[in-house]
Amino acid sequence: STQSTWGEMLRKIPGQSLFVSEPDPRMFGNPSNIKSPHWTNSNWLKSRFHFSFAEYMGGRDLFGKLRVLNDDLVQPERGFGTHPHRDMEIVTYVVDGFLTHKDSMGSQESLGRGSIQYMSAGTGVMHSEHNRHPTDPCRFIQIWIVPRSRGIKPNYGSMPAEVSPNKQNEWAHLVSDVASSYTTPVKINQDANLYVTELSPSTSIDLKLESGRLAYLLCIEGNVSVNQNAEVLQKYDAADVFESINLTSGAEGAHLLVIEMSK
Repeated sequence: STQSTWGEMLRKIPGQSLFVSEPDPRMFGNPSNIKSPHWTNSNWLKSRFHFSFAEYMGGRDLFGKLRVLNDDLVQPERGFGTHPHRDMEIVTYVVDGFLTHKDSMGSQESLGRGSIQYMSAGTGVMHSEHNRHPTDPCRFIQIWIVPRSRGIKPNYGSMPAEVSPNKQNEWAHLVSDVASSYTTPVKINQDANLYVTELSPSTSIDLKLESGRLAYLLCIEGNVSVNQNAEVLQKYDAADVFESINLTSGAEGAHLLVIEMSK
């Protein structure tokens, strides 16, 4: 068989190329920005958009079933006031700090690093998300996946980090399709899976893809080389992945997230 060219295997999305949104605090019901030693950014929110979203229309609308991936940094005692969603599977992975969720179905909880929050918006739901911590910023990855059908009954679920499968130097399978036989902490209404790993320094792991599947890979922290340095992903970089690849972390290790799905 002819060997794939590099572009057919993987397409890098450099973090520097992502659109960065820093909206007015009033848009989501926040007080004015403040100068504080606890704030790591001058604006309450810094959001890196991997796809077209909100005011940004210059990106892609879809990769496979993936509609949105926003890498959000919310400063202490700030957040997103109550707002609506519908017909979308929304999965949030907490990287740092604590994220507090409240919705119109009566769900409310705070989740820390390594936790997942999930919402099937379906016929419609109102919710808010805040960083209630007085001093710690909160970084989280917000992922929207198109559901297989519209008008689903709304649902909320979560996986506190304490009950997460092991993700040290192996893939933790955290999200899978409700129609699949996989046993994962979170199930969604689409043929898509979410995996996370935290690699020790200089550690290799395979990302395997079956025929007819593709993946979106995000380097959350650290850095990782692909196929013995054919490409390197740093913090905030991502990649479209079309074939199986090998990943090796650098000197500081790597924290990786993968959305694997049908084409």
